[in-house]
Amino acid sequence: MATLNDCATAVAESLTSITEWRAAGDRDDQYGLDLVADPVACRVLIDAGLGVLSEESGRHHPEREICVVVDPVDGSTNASRRIPWYATSLAAVDADGVRASLVVNQATGVRYHAVRGQGAYRNGVRIQASETTDLSSAVIAMNGHSPVHFGWGQFRALGAAALDMCLVAEGAIDGYLDCTNSNHGVWDYLGAMLVVTEAGGVVTDVDDRELLILEHAARRAPVVGGTIELHRALLGARRMFPGR
Repeated sequence: MATLNDCATAVAESLTSITEWRAAGDRDDQYGLDLVADPVACRVLIDAGLGVLSEESGRHHPEREICVVVDPVDGSTNASRRIPWYATSLAAVDADGVRASLVVNQATGVRYHAVRGQGAYRNGVRIQASETTDLSSAVIAMNGHSPVHFGWGQFRALGAAALDMCLVAEGAIDGYLDCTNSNHGVWDYLGAMLVVTEAGGVVTDVDDRELLILEHAARRAPVVGGTIELHRALLGARRMFPGR
C-alpha cells in the first residue's frame, strides 16, 4: 500500500506541470496529460520491484511476482475539461488475485483503498456498500447511455469508472453499469473492484467472463451492485439491451 500511495502522489505532482489540459495525445482516445502521468506512475512501481500493466504503455516486467494494473488518469476527458472527477487507479495482483488496491481522486485528494480480506476504506474510514435491493428506488451510475429505461429510480453518468464504482462501495450510489459494448479495459475497474467487494458489493462481467485479466487488448462490461439482489436485477436488465 505504501508503494501504491507513493505512485498516486507522484502522479498528482506530475499533473501540476500541465498547462494545456486539452492537449491531444498519440491516440484518438488519449490526452497529453495521460502521457505526462504514465511514465511517472510506471517508474515508481518498477523501481519498487513490481511488474506493471498500464493503459498507456502496456506490460512491463511480466516476470515479476506482483503486477500492478494502473490507469494513471481514469476519466481523462473529465480531467481535460477540469471536471473534478478523475483518478489514479491501481490494483496489485499476485498469484491469488487482487492483493491490494488504491483509487485516488486527483482533483480532490479523496483516497479509497482495500487490502484483500481487510475491508474497504475512504480516507482511512471503513465503508460499506448500499443495502438497496429494489431497482425502482436505486440510483445507478452508468458508463455510456442505456438504450432503454430498465426501471431505475435515477441515474448518473459521471465519466470515471473507478471513482463511480467506489461510490457504490461507500453506499453513495447503489449500482454501476457499463452500457457500452464491452469497452472497459482491466485498468478501468480492477482497482475499484476490490474496494467494492471488500465493502460487501458484487461485481461481475455481463457475460460472466473473467474480470481479472492481465491482457492489454481484453475488454469487459462490468455490472456492479451494492447488494446481490440489486446486482441480479442490473445483470438481467443489461442482458436484455437491444443489439447486445
